[in-house]
Amino acid sequence: MKKKLLIYITTTVVILSGFNAKAQAPVLGSTANFIIFSSNGAVSCNVTNSLMTHLTGNVGTNTSGSTSTGFGNVNGIMQDDNTASSQAAADLQIAYNQINSLIPNYFPSSSLGNGNTLNAGVYSINSGAILDGNLILDGQNNPNALFVFKIQGAFSTHSLSQITLINGAQACNVFWKTEGLVDMATGTIMKGTIIANNAAILMGVNSKLEGRLLSTTGAVTVDGIDGKIPVGCGSVILTGPVAPNLASTICYAIFSGIDDVTNSGVTNVTGDVGTNVGLTTGFNSMNVTGTIHPIPDPSTAQCASDLLNVRTYLNALPADIQLLYPSQFGNDLLLTPHTYLLNGGTVLTNSLYFDAQNNPDAVFVIKIYGALSTSTYANVILLNGAQAKNIFWIVNGAVSINDYSHIRGTVVCNNGAINVGTGSNIDGRVLATNGALTTFAITDIITPGCNQLNVKTLVDNTNVLIYPNPFKNEFTLQINEENSNCKFSVYDVLGKLILEKNINQNSTQIELNIEPGLYLYNLVSNNGFFKSGKIISK
Repeated sequence: MKKKLLIYITTTVVILSGFNAKAQAPVLGSTANFIIFSSNGAVSCNVTNSLMTHLTGNVGTNTSGSTSTGFGNVNGIMQDDNTASSQAAADLQIAYNQINSLIPNYFPSSSLGNGNTLNAGVYSINSGAILDGNLILDGQNNPNALFVFKIQGAFSTHSLSQITLINGAQACNVFWKTEGLVDMATGTIMKGTIIANNAAILMGVNSKLEGRLLSTTGAVTVDGIDGKIPVGCGSVILTGPVAPNLASTICYAIFSGIDDVTNSGVTNVTGDVGTNVGLTTGFNSMNVTGTIHPIPDPSTAQCASDLLNVRTYLNALPADIQLLYPSQFGNDLLLTPHTYLLNGGTVLTNSLYFDAQNNPDAVFVIKIYGALSTSTYANVILLNGAQAKNIFWIVNGAVSINDYSHIRGTVVCNNGAINVGTGSNIDGRVLATNGALTTFAITDIITPGCNQLNVKTLVDNTNVLIYPNPFKNEFTLQINEENSNCKFSVYDVLGKLILEKNINQNSTQIELNIEPGLYLYNLVSNNGFFKSGKIISK
Protein backbone atom coordinates (compact mmCIF):
# COMPACT_ATOMS: atom_id res chain seq x y z
CA MET A 1 0.00 0.00 0.00
CA LYS A 2 2.82 2.39 0.91
CA LYS A 3 4.61 1.52 -2.35
CA LYS A 4 1.46 2.25 -4.36
CA LEU A 5 0.98 5.55 -2.51
CA LEU A 6 4.60 6.56 -3.19
CA ILE A 7 4.17 5.75 -6.89
CA TYR A 8 0.97 7.83 -6.98
CA ILE A 9 2.60 10.82 -5.27
CA THR A 10 5.68 10.62 -7.52
CA THR A 11 3.53 10.37 -10.63
CA THR A 12 1.45 13.34 -9.52
CA VAL A 13 4.55 15.48 -8.91
CA VAL A 14 5.96 14.53 -12.32
CA ILE A 15 2.69 15.39 -14.03
CA LEU A 16 2.45 18.75 -12.29
CA SER A 17 6.11 19.54 -12.92
CA GLY A 18 5.75 18.55 -16.56
CA PHE A 19 2.68 20.77 -16.93
CA ASN A 20 4.47 23.81 -15.57
CA ALA A 21 7.63 23.14 -17.54
CA LYS A 22 5.45 23.62 -20.62
CA ALA A 23 3.26 26.36 -19.11
CA GLN A 24 2.56 29.15 -21.56
CA ALA A 25 2.84 32.81 -20.71
CA PRO A 26 -0.53 34.54 -20.50
CA VAL A 27 -1.58 36.30 -23.69
CA LEU A 28 -1.85 40.02 -22.95
CA GLY A 29 -3.33 40.99 -26.30
CA SER A 30 -3.59 44.74 -26.76
CA THR A 31 -2.74 45.24 -23.07
CA ALA A 32 0.85 44.39 -23.98
CA ASN A 33 1.17 47.91 -25.42
CA PHE A 34 0.38 49.53 -22.05
CA ILE A 35 2.85 50.23 -19.31
CA ILE A 36 0.11 51.60 -17.01
CA PHE A 37 -3.56 50.68 -17.28
CA SER A 38 -6.69 50.24 -15.18
CA SER A 39 -9.89 48.68 -16.46
CA ASN A 40 -11.82 50.59 -13.82
CA GLY A 41 -9.86 53.09 -11.79
CA ALA A 42 -7.97 56.36 -11.85
CA VAL A 43 -4.52 56.45 -13.47
CA SER A 44 -2.32 59.29 -12.23
CA CYS A 45 1.21 60.55 -11.81
CA ASN A 46 2.21 62.52 -8.73
CA VAL A 47 4.94 65.14 -8.94
CA THR A 48 6.91 65.36 -5.71
CA ASN A 49 10.54 66.17 -4.93
CA SER A 50 10.81 67.75 -8.43
CA LEU A 51 11.19 64.24 -9.91
CA MET A 52 9.72 63.54 -13.33
CA THR A 53 8.19 60.24 -14.43
CA HIS A 54 9.51 58.80 -17.72
CA LEU A 55 7.48 56.08 -19.38
CA THR A 56 7.75 54.07 -22.60
CA GLY A 57 4.43 52.47 -23.45
CA ASN A 58 0.78 53.46 -23.59
CA VAL A 59 -1.02 54.83 -20.54
CA GLY A 60 -4.74 54.78 -19.94
CA THR A 61 -7.93 53.87 -18.11
CA ASN A 62 -11.24 52.46 -19.29
CA THR A 63 -13.17 54.24 -16.54
CA SER A 64 -16.10 56.07 -18.08
CA GLY A 65 -15.46 59.78 -18.44
CA SER A 66 -11.99 59.60 -16.86
CA THR A 67 -8.59 60.69 -18.14
CA SER A 68 -5.10 59.90 -16.96
CA THR A 69 -3.73 62.87 -15.02
CA GLY A 70 -0.40 64.40 -14.04
CA PHE A 71 1.75 62.82 -16.73
CA GLY A 72 4.32 64.78 -18.70
CA ASN A 73 5.56 63.62 -22.10
CA VAL A 74 4.96 59.88 -22.44
CA ASN A 75 6.72 57.80 -25.07
CA GLY A 76 3.42 56.21 -25.94
CA ILE A 77 -0.24 57.00 -26.56
CA MET A 78 -2.70 58.18 -23.91
CA GLN A 79 -5.70 55.86 -24.26
CA ASP A 80 -8.54 56.96 -21.98
CA ASP A 81 -12.14 55.76 -22.18
CA ASN A 82 -12.00 54.87 -25.86
CA THR A 83 -12.08 51.84 -28.15
CA ALA A 84 -8.44 50.97 -27.37
CA SER A 85 -9.01 51.08 -23.61
CA SER A 86 -12.17 48.96 -23.92
CA GLN A 87 -10.23 46.30 -25.81
CA ALA A 88 -7.39 46.44 -23.29
CA ALA A 89 -9.86 45.88 -20.43
CA ALA A 90 -11.25 42.79 -22.14
CA ASP A 91 -7.75 41.46 -22.91
CA LEU A 92 -6.59 42.08 -19.34
CA GLN A 93 -9.43 39.97 -17.95
CA ILE A 94 -8.43 37.11 -20.26
CA ALA A 95 -4.79 37.32 -19.13
CA TYR A 96 -5.86 37.35 -15.47
CA ASN A 97 -7.99 34.23 -15.99
CA GLN A 98 -5.12 32.47 -17.73
CA ILE A 99 -2.78 33.13 -14.81
CA ASN A 100 -5.39 31.91 -12.35
CA SER A 101 -5.69 28.64 -14.26
CA LEU A 102 -1.97 27.83 -13.98
CA ILE A 103 -1.28 25.07 -11.45
CA PRO A 104 1.56 26.04 -9.08
CA ASN A 105 4.53 23.80 -8.46
CA TYR A 106 6.31 25.94 -5.85
CA PHE A 107 4.99 27.33 -2.57
CA PRO A 108 7.54 29.80 -1.15
CA SER A 109 7.17 31.77 2.05
CA SER A 110 5.59 35.21 2.00
CA SER A 111 9.01 36.84 2.40
CA LEU A 112 10.67 37.05 -1.03
CA GLY A 113 14.15 38.27 -1.85
CA ASN A 114 16.89 38.31 0.77
CA GLY A 115 19.39 37.31 -1.93
CA ASN A 116 17.57 34.09 -2.81
CA THR A 117 17.60 32.64 -6.35
CA LEU A 118 14.54 31.07 -7.97
CA ASN A 119 14.30 29.01 -11.14
CA ALA A 120 11.43 29.14 -13.64
CA GLY A 121 8.06 27.97 -12.41
CA VAL A 122 4.63 28.92 -11.10
CA TYR A 123 4.84 30.11 -7.51
CA SER A 124 1.85 30.38 -5.18
CA ILE A 125 1.70 32.33 -1.94
CA ASN A 126 -1.58 31.83 -0.08
CA SER A 127 -1.39 35.20 1.65
CA GLY A 128 0.18 38.64 1.17
CA ALA A 129 3.86 38.86 0.24
CA ILE A 130 6.82 41.20 0.76
CA LEU A 131 9.90 41.72 -1.40
CA ASP A 132 12.93 42.52 0.74
CA GLY A 133 16.38 43.03 -0.78
CA ASN A 134 17.35 41.19 -3.95
CA LEU A 135 15.32 38.40 -5.56
CA ILE A 136 17.27 36.66 -8.35
CA LEU A 137 15.38 34.92 -11.15
CA ASP A 138 17.57 32.41 -13.01
CA GLY A 139 16.55 31.54 -16.57
CA GLN A 140 19.14 28.72 -16.69
CA ASN A 141 20.02 29.78 -20.26
CA ASN A 142 16.45 29.26 -21.45
CA PRO A 143 15.09 32.49 -23.04
CA ASN A 144 11.57 31.06 -22.66
CA ALA A 145 11.88 30.50 -18.92
CA LEU A 146 8.56 31.56 -17.38
CA PHE A 147 8.18 32.96 -13.87
CA VAL A 148 4.65 33.40 -12.47
CA PHE A 149 3.91 34.59 -8.93
CA LYS A 150 0.33 34.10 -7.71
CA ILE A 151 -0.12 36.12 -4.53
CA GLN A 152 -3.46 35.71 -2.76
CA GLY A 153 -3.23 39.02 -0.90
CA ALA A 154 -1.39 42.33 -0.94
CA PHE A 155 2.14 42.69 -2.28
CA SER A 156 4.66 45.26 -1.04
CA THR A 157 8.35 46.00 -1.35
CA HIS A 158 10.88 47.48 1.03
CA SER A 159 12.98 50.46 -0.07
CA LEU A 160 15.73 49.60 -2.59
CA SER A 161 14.41 46.09 -3.15
CA GLN A 162 15.01 44.67 -6.59
CA ILE A 163 14.41 41.85 -9.03
CA THR A 164 17.57 40.67 -10.82
CA LEU A 165 17.38 38.56 -13.99
CA ILE A 166 20.25 36.21 -14.85
CA ASN A 167 21.15 33.51 -17.40
CA GLY A 168 18.67 34.53 -20.07
CA ALA A 169 15.68 35.34 -17.87
CA GLN A 170 13.58 38.11 -19.48
CA ALA A 171 11.20 40.62 -17.95
CA CYS A 172 8.65 39.79 -20.65
CA ASN A 173 8.39 36.30 -19.13
CA VAL A 174 7.82 37.43 -15.53
CA PHE A 175 4.27 37.88 -14.18
CA TRP A 176 2.91 38.90 -10.80
CA LYS A 177 -0.79 38.38 -9.98
CA THR A 178 -2.09 39.79 -6.72
CA GLU A 179 -5.45 39.82 -4.95
CA GLY A 180 -4.70 42.94 -2.98
CA LEU A 181 -2.91 46.28 -2.93
CA VAL A 182 0.49 46.54 -4.63
CA ASP A 183 2.67 49.08 -2.83
CA MET A 184 6.27 49.49 -4.02
CA ALA A 185 8.53 51.64 -1.88
CA THR A 186 11.19 54.17 -2.86
CA GLY A 187 13.97 52.88 -5.10
CA THR A 188 12.36 49.56 -6.03
CA ILE A 189 13.64 47.92 -9.21
CA MET A 190 10.78 45.79 -10.52
CA LYS A 191 10.85 43.38 -13.45
CA GLY A 192 7.73 41.86 -14.97
CA THR A 193 4.04 42.49 -15.55
CA ILE A 194 1.97 43.13 -12.42
CA ILE A 195 -1.78 42.41 -12.54
CA ALA A 196 -3.64 43.55 -9.44
CA ASN A 197 -7.16 42.15 -9.21
CA ASN A 198 -9.68 44.54 -7.65
CA ALA A 199 -6.88 46.51 -6.02
CA ALA A 200 -4.75 49.62 -6.46
CA ILE A 201 -1.08 49.83 -7.48
CA LEU A 202 1.40 52.36 -6.08
CA MET A 203 5.02 52.83 -7.19
CA GLY A 204 7.27 55.19 -5.25
CA VAL A 205 9.91 57.74 -6.19
CA ASN A 206 13.20 56.74 -7.82
CA SER A 207 11.81 53.33 -8.73
CA LYS A 208 12.47 51.58 -12.03
CA LEU A 209 10.11 49.30 -13.91
CA GLU A 210 10.72 46.96 -16.84
CA GLY A 211 7.25 45.58 -17.18
CA ARG A 212 3.67 46.80 -16.71
CA LEU A 213 1.33 48.01 -13.96
CA LEU A 214 -2.18 46.71 -14.71
CA SER A 215 -5.28 46.71 -12.49
CA THR A 216 -8.64 45.09 -13.19
CA THR A 217 -10.36 47.46 -10.77
CA GLY A 218 -8.30 49.98 -8.86
CA ALA A 219 -6.26 53.15 -9.13
CA VAL A 220 -2.70 53.08 -10.48
CA THR A 221 -0.45 55.84 -9.15
CA VAL A 222 3.24 56.44 -9.89
CA ASP A 223 5.60 59.08 -8.56
CA GLY A 224 8.94 59.95 -10.15
CA ILE A 225 9.69 56.59 -11.78
CA ASP A 226 11.43 55.36 -14.94
CA GLY A 227 9.46 52.66 -16.70
CA LYS A 228 9.37 50.82 -20.00
CA ILE A 229 7.43 47.89 -21.38
CA PRO A 230 9.60 44.78 -21.87
CA VAL A 231 11.04 43.85 -25.25
CA GLY A 232 11.61 40.32 -26.47
CA CYS A 233 9.31 37.28 -26.27
CA GLY A 234 8.13 37.92 -29.81
CA SER A 235 7.45 41.62 -29.33
CA VAL A 236 7.63 43.76 -32.47
CA ILE A 237 11.13 45.01 -33.34
CA LEU A 238 10.81 48.74 -33.84
CA THR A 239 12.35 50.13 -37.02
CA GLY A 240 10.74 53.58 -37.19
CA PRO A 241 9.80 55.19 -40.52
CA VAL A 242 11.76 54.95 -43.76
CA ALA A 243 14.55 57.53 -43.78
CA PRO A 244 14.40 60.29 -46.40
CA ASN A 245 16.66 60.22 -49.43
CA LEU A 246 19.09 63.03 -48.62
CA ALA A 247 20.55 63.05 -52.15
CA SER A 248 23.10 65.87 -52.47
CA THR A 249 22.31 67.26 -49.01
CA ILE A 250 24.14 64.31 -47.48
CA CYS A 251 27.54 66.03 -47.77
CA TYR A 252 26.45 69.46 -46.50
CA ALA A 253 26.98 70.17 -42.81
CA ILE A 254 25.73 73.78 -42.94
CA PHE A 255 23.39 75.04 -45.65
CA SER A 256 20.64 77.55 -46.42
CA GLY A 257 18.51 77.39 -49.53
CA ILE A 258 17.71 81.10 -49.35
CA ASP A 259 19.75 83.49 -47.18
CA ASP A 260 23.24 84.17 -45.90
CA VAL A 261 25.34 81.65 -44.01
CA THR A 262 27.73 83.37 -41.60
CA ASN A 263 30.17 82.33 -38.92
CA SER A 264 31.93 84.11 -36.07
CA GLY A 265 34.95 82.64 -34.28
CA VAL A 266 36.73 79.34 -34.87
CA THR A 267 34.24 76.76 -36.09
CA ASN A 268 35.38 73.25 -37.06
CA VAL A 269 33.33 71.61 -39.78
CA THR A 270 33.47 68.22 -41.46
CA GLY A 271 31.23 68.58 -44.49
CA ASP A 272 30.38 71.22 -47.07
CA VAL A 273 29.18 74.73 -46.21
CA GLY A 274 27.13 77.02 -48.42
CA THR A 275 23.97 78.84 -49.49
CA ASN A 276 22.07 79.00 -52.76
CA VAL A 277 20.91 82.62 -52.33
CA GLY A 278 23.28 84.96 -50.52
CA LEU A 279 26.85 84.71 -49.28
CA THR A 280 28.79 82.27 -47.15
CA THR A 281 31.25 84.15 -44.92
CA GLY A 282 33.42 83.77 -41.83
CA PHE A 283 34.56 80.16 -42.31
CA ASN A 284 38.28 79.39 -42.36
CA SER A 285 39.25 76.76 -44.90
CA MET A 286 41.84 75.43 -42.46
CA ASN A 287 39.00 74.44 -40.14
CA VAL A 288 36.70 72.96 -42.77
CA THR A 289 37.14 69.43 -44.09
CA GLY A 290 34.93 69.85 -47.11
CA THR A 291 34.09 72.52 -49.65
CA ILE A 292 33.19 76.08 -48.72
CA HIS A 293 30.80 77.54 -51.30
CA PRO A 294 31.24 81.33 -50.87
CA ILE A 295 28.63 82.06 -53.54
CA PRO A 296 25.87 80.00 -55.16
CA ASP A 297 27.03 77.43 -57.70
CA PRO A 298 25.63 74.26 -59.35
CA SER A 299 26.24 72.24 -56.19
CA THR A 300 24.26 74.63 -53.96
CA ALA A 301 21.45 74.76 -56.54
CA GLN A 302 21.14 70.98 -56.45
CA CYS A 303 21.30 70.94 -52.66
CA ALA A 304 18.52 73.54 -52.40
CA SER A 305 16.30 71.47 -54.68
CA ASP A 306 17.01 68.22 -52.84
CA LEU A 307 16.46 69.89 -49.46
CA LEU A 308 12.92 70.86 -50.45
CA ASN A 309 12.24 67.20 -51.27
CA VAL A 310 13.59 66.12 -47.88
CA ARG A 311 11.43 68.75 -46.17
CA THR A 312 8.29 67.65 -48.02
CA TYR A 313 8.89 63.97 -47.22
CA LEU A 314 9.47 64.54 -43.50
CA ASN A 315 6.43 66.81 -43.14
CA ALA A 316 4.21 64.21 -44.82
CA LEU A 317 5.17 61.36 -42.46
CA PRO A 318 2.23 60.37 -40.22
CA ALA A 319 3.05 60.62 -36.52
CA ASP A 320 2.97 57.51 -34.33
CA ILE A 321 3.17 59.37 -31.04
CA GLN A 322 2.29 62.93 -30.07
CA LEU A 323 4.34 64.38 -27.23
CA LEU A 324 1.77 66.54 -25.50
CA TYR A 325 4.03 69.04 -23.74
CA PRO A 326 6.51 70.59 -26.22
CA SER A 327 7.79 73.09 -23.68
CA GLN A 328 8.90 70.18 -21.46
CA PHE A 329 10.81 68.30 -24.16
CA GLY A 330 13.96 66.54 -22.99
CA ASN A 331 14.37 66.35 -19.23
CA ASP A 332 15.75 62.79 -19.60
CA LEU A 333 12.92 61.65 -21.88
CA LEU A 334 13.71 58.40 -23.71
CA LEU A 335 12.48 57.92 -27.29
CA THR A 336 12.29 54.72 -29.34
CA PRO A 337 12.13 54.35 -33.16
CA HIS A 338 8.97 56.26 -34.13
CA THR A 339 7.74 59.42 -35.82
CA TYR A 340 6.99 61.94 -33.06
CA LEU A 341 4.87 65.08 -33.24
CA LEU A 342 5.25 68.19 -31.08
CA ASN A 343 2.48 70.59 -31.96
CA GLY A 344 3.92 73.88 -30.74
CA GLY A 345 7.09 75.74 -29.80
CA THR A 346 9.51 73.19 -28.38
CA VAL A 347 12.25 73.61 -25.76
CA LEU A 348 14.85 70.86 -25.44
CA THR A 349 16.12 70.97 -21.87
CA ASN A 350 18.88 68.87 -20.33
CA SER A 351 19.13 65.39 -21.89
CA LEU A 352 17.14 63.54 -24.53
CA TYR A 353 17.77 59.82 -25.15
CA PHE A 354 17.32 57.88 -28.40
CA ASP A 355 17.12 54.12 -27.80
CA ALA A 356 17.41 51.95 -30.95
CA GLN A 357 16.73 48.77 -28.93
CA ASN A 358 19.78 47.11 -30.54
CA ASN A 359 18.59 47.83 -34.08
CA PRO A 360 21.35 49.92 -35.73
CA ASP A 361 19.07 50.69 -38.69
CA ALA A 362 16.29 52.15 -36.52
CA VAL A 363 15.08 55.58 -37.68
CA PHE A 364 13.74 58.43 -35.52
CA VAL A 365 11.83 61.46 -36.83
CA ILE A 366 10.91 64.48 -34.68
CA LYS A 367 8.25 66.72 -36.29
CA ILE A 368 7.91 70.12 -34.65
CA TYR A 369 5.17 72.57 -35.66
CA GLY A 370 6.73 75.63 -34.10
CA ALA A 371 10.17 76.92 -33.15
CA LEU A 372 12.85 74.75 -31.53
CA SER A 373 15.23 76.05 -28.89
CA THR A 374 17.56 74.31 -26.45
CA SER A 375 18.85 75.06 -22.99
CA THR A 376 22.56 75.63 -22.44
CA TYR A 377 24.33 72.26 -22.32
CA ALA A 378 21.35 70.42 -23.82
CA ASN A 379 22.46 66.92 -24.76
CA VAL A 380 21.19 64.24 -27.14
CA ILE A 381 22.40 60.79 -26.09
CA LEU A 382 22.33 57.64 -28.25
CA LEU A 383 21.62 54.23 -26.72
CA ASN A 384 21.65 50.60 -27.87
CA GLY A 385 22.86 51.11 -31.44
CA ALA A 386 21.14 54.41 -32.24
CA GLN A 387 23.03 56.39 -34.91
CA ALA A 388 23.04 60.11 -35.65
CA LYS A 389 22.64 59.42 -39.38
CA ASN A 390 19.21 57.89 -38.63
CA ILE A 391 17.80 60.82 -36.65
CA PHE A 392 15.86 63.58 -38.42
CA TRP A 393 14.36 66.79 -37.07
CA ILE A 394 11.84 68.74 -39.18
CA VAL A 395 11.20 72.11 -37.57
CA ASN A 396 8.52 74.41 -38.96
CA GLY A 397 9.91 77.52 -37.31
CA ALA A 398 13.20 79.03 -36.18
CA VAL A 399 15.94 76.93 -34.56
CA SER A 400 18.12 78.23 -31.72
CA ILE A 401 20.75 75.79 -30.43
CA ASN A 402 22.11 77.29 -27.26
CA ASP A 403 25.76 77.37 -26.11
CA TYR A 404 27.56 74.09 -25.44
CA SER A 405 24.68 71.92 -26.60
CA HIS A 406 25.34 68.53 -28.20
CA ILE A 407 22.77 67.75 -30.89
CA ARG A 408 22.67 64.60 -33.00
CA GLY A 409 20.83 64.14 -36.26
CA THR A 410 19.90 66.12 -39.37
CA VAL A 411 18.02 69.31 -38.47
CA VAL A 412 15.84 70.62 -41.32
CA CYS A 413 14.48 74.08 -40.56
CA ASN A 414 11.55 75.00 -42.79
CA ASN A 415 11.15 78.76 -43.39
CA GLY A 416 13.06 79.88 -40.34
CA ALA A 417 16.50 81.03 -39.24
CA ILE A 418 19.05 78.79 -37.52
CA ASN A 419 21.45 79.97 -34.81
CA VAL A 420 24.05 77.60 -33.36
CA GLY A 421 25.75 78.83 -30.20
CA THR A 422 29.31 78.86 -28.92
CA GLY A 423 30.90 75.54 -28.01
CA SER A 424 28.12 73.43 -29.48
CA ASN A 425 28.65 70.04 -31.12
CA ILE A 426 26.46 68.90 -33.99
CA ASP A 427 26.77 65.26 -35.05
CA GLY A 428 24.70 65.70 -38.17
CA ARG A 429 23.58 68.70 -40.22
CA VAL A 430 21.84 72.05 -39.87
CA LEU A 431 19.91 72.83 -43.05
CA ALA A 432 17.49 75.71 -43.65
CA THR A 433 15.11 75.80 -46.61
CA ASN A 434 14.63 79.56 -46.31
CA GLY A 435 16.34 81.52 -43.56
CA ALA A 436 19.65 82.89 -42.39
CA LEU A 437 22.04 80.44 -40.75
CA THR A 438 24.50 81.76 -38.16
CA THR A 439 27.14 79.85 -36.23
CA PHE A 440 29.31 81.07 -33.33
CA ALA A 441 32.57 79.21 -32.70
CA ILE A 442 31.14 75.69 -32.88
CA THR A 443 33.46 73.11 -31.38
CA ASP A 444 32.59 70.57 -34.10
CA ILE A 445 29.92 69.84 -36.67
CA ILE A 446 30.39 66.43 -38.28
CA THR A 447 28.25 65.21 -41.15
CA PRO A 448 27.47 61.46 -40.94
CA GLY A 449 27.16 59.29 -44.02
CA CYS A 450 29.05 61.41 -46.56
CA ASN A 451 31.90 59.84 -48.52
CA GLN A 452 34.19 62.40 -46.91
CA LEU A 453 34.17 60.32 -43.79
CA ASN A 454 35.32 56.93 -45.03
CA VAL A 455 38.48 55.24 -43.83
CA LYS A 456 40.59 56.62 -46.67
CA THR A 457 39.41 60.19 -46.06
CA LEU A 458 37.71 60.71 -49.40
CA VAL A 459 37.29 64.47 -49.08
CA ASP A 460 35.38 64.77 -52.34
CA ASN A 461 34.45 61.62 -54.21
CA THR A 462 34.91 63.32 -57.58
CA ASN A 463 38.04 65.37 -56.86
CA VAL A 464 40.57 64.34 -54.22
CA LEU A 465 41.65 61.15 -52.45
CA ILE A 466 44.34 61.03 -49.73
CA TYR A 467 45.42 57.65 -48.35
CA PRO A 468 46.41 56.22 -46.02
CA ASN A 469 45.22 58.71 -43.45
CA PRO A 470 46.56 58.49 -40.74
CA PHE A 471 49.94 58.00 -42.46
CA LYS A 472 53.54 57.39 -41.46
CA ASN A 473 56.24 59.20 -43.46
CA GLU A 474 54.36 59.04 -46.78
CA PHE A 475 50.92 59.04 -48.38
CA THR A 476 49.35 59.12 -51.85
CA LEU A 477 47.53 62.17 -53.23
CA GLN A 478 45.10 61.26 -56.01
CA ILE A 479 43.40 64.00 -58.07
CA ASN A 480 41.00 63.99 -61.00
CA GLU A 481 42.60 64.84 -64.34
CA GLU A 482 40.92 68.24 -64.68
CA ASN A 483 42.53 69.36 -61.40
CA SER A 484 45.92 67.69 -61.80
CA ASN A 485 47.86 70.96 -62.21
CA CYS A 486 47.79 72.46 -58.72
CA LYS A 487 49.68 73.45 -55.59
CA PHE A 488 49.51 71.28 -52.46
CA SER A 489 50.38 72.86 -49.09
CA VAL A 490 50.56 71.41 -45.56
CA TYR A 491 50.43 73.47 -42.33
CA ASP A 492 50.66 72.69 -38.65
CA VAL A 493 47.77 73.65 -36.35
CA LEU A 494 49.41 77.03 -35.67
CA GLY A 495 49.43 77.88 -39.36
CA LYS A 496 53.14 77.31 -40.01
CA LEU A 497 53.89 76.09 -43.56
CA ILE A 498 55.35 72.57 -43.44
CA LEU A 499 55.30 71.54 -47.11
CA GLU A 500 54.51 73.19 -50.44
CA LYS A 501 54.59 71.08 -53.59
CA ASN A 502 53.47 71.54 -57.19
CA ILE A 503 51.36 68.63 -58.40
CA ASN A 504 51.16 67.86 -62.13
CA GLN A 505 49.86 64.32 -62.27
CA ASN A 506 46.79 62.40 -61.14
CA SER A 507 48.55 60.28 -58.53
CA THR A 508 51.49 61.52 -56.52
CA GLN A 509 53.34 59.83 -53.67
CA ILE A 510 54.37 62.40 -51.09
CA GLU A 511 57.08 61.83 -48.49
CA LEU A 512 56.50 63.79 -45.32
CA ASN A 513 58.52 62.86 -42.25
CA ILE A 514 56.96 64.95 -39.46
CA GLU A 515 56.08 64.61 -35.79
CA PRO A 516 52.88 62.65 -35.00
CA GLY A 517 49.83 64.86 -34.82
CA LEU A 518 47.11 66.70 -36.73
CA TYR A 519 47.99 68.80 -39.80
CA LEU A 520 45.98 70.85 -42.28
CA TYR A 521 46.27 70.93 -46.04
CA ASN A 522 45.16 73.17 -48.91
CA LEU A 523 44.92 72.20 -52.57
CA VAL A 524 44.57 75.00 -55.16
CA SER A 525 44.42 74.29 -58.89
CA ASN A 526 45.00 76.61 -61.84
CA ASN A 527 41.35 76.38 -62.86
CA GLY A 528 40.17 77.69 -59.49
CA PHE A 529 39.40 74.41 -57.71
CA PHE A 530 40.05 74.71 -53.96
CA LYS A 531 40.03 72.04 -51.28
CA SER A 532 41.12 71.89 -47.66
CA GLY A 533 41.18 69.21 -45.06
CA LYS A 534 43.04 67.40 -42.30
CA ILE A 535 45.71 64.72 -42.32
CA ILE A 536 47.15 62.83 -39.38
CA SER A 537 50.75 61.74 -38.94
CA LYS A 538 51.31 58.72 -36.71
